[in-house]
Amino acid sequence: MRARRVIAAASVAALGVLSLVACGKSAPNVAAYVGDTTYSLDRVDAIYDDVQAKYGDAVRQEAVQAGATPSPEQLRSAVTRQDVVNLLVGLDLGKRVAAAKNVQVPDEITPEQLEQNLRVPASTEYAKLWGEWIDLLQVLNQQLPPAELSDDSLMAVYKALTKTGAIQGGMSVADVRKAFGDGGFVRSATALSAALEEEAGRVDVSINPRYRAVGVPSVVSTGQALVFYSLPYINEEGPVTDISSPDSAPSSDAPDAGPGTEGTAS
Repeated sequence: MRARRVIAAASVAALGVLSLVACGKSAPNVAAYVGDTTYSLDRVDAIYDDVQAKYGDAVRQEAVQAGATPSPEQLRSAVTRQDVVNLLVGLDLGKRVAAAKNVQVPDEITPEQLEQNLRVPASTEYAKLWGEWIDLLQVLNQQLPPAELSDDSLMAVYKALTKTGAIQGGMSVADVRKAFGDGGFVRSATALSAALEEEAGRVDVSINPRYRAVGVPSVVSTGQALVFYSLPYINEEGPVTDISSPDSAPSSDAPDAGPGTEGTAS
């Protein structure tokens, strides 16, 4: 499967992303601005709700066949609204970088190839966006020269992976270096991060405070399966210092996070 040849795509540097309040873009119905493109909260909610509905249906069908009754928790996908924002923003920035380099992005990875490991039905827009994102990542990773493998970049990827349970926590830098081998996927991730940072600063990216912990959608192959994770490149504890600090905003995962007014998205 082509998807198994994918290398990790993760960010290890802070991008030039500001909160909506900081840059004067404060429409409450907007999740993110990327240049002149606006991603509404309605758009984010629609993608998220689509995942939850179709995932729940799939779990119910499997349970019926097995003669079991799934719990409410089992009917909910692990995908969050933050994951959706991460994907929309990453795709937009990545496409701009590819266009600037005048490179073509082939359509190779299908949602069906990702369905089992992503644990999201192939019919969802979220799975389709992931297929598009991985196609883009593979092209950019080929175009961008690998970056230096620093301890900081190595441990940033490692810590993000521990949150998925794909690798044990508490390892030292030396142990992680040994486990990651030549660290090729971390080098590629660092190069990608630098390219996205430059593009974000050029086009002016602004994020709604409730989604300010933006991360690059990332995936790595273990040789047997794909591990999907997110490596934040901007949050309250990150290295970016020009982010406004508004009052506590609703969590993107909160069940009562309602949809906003319709905006535009491309």
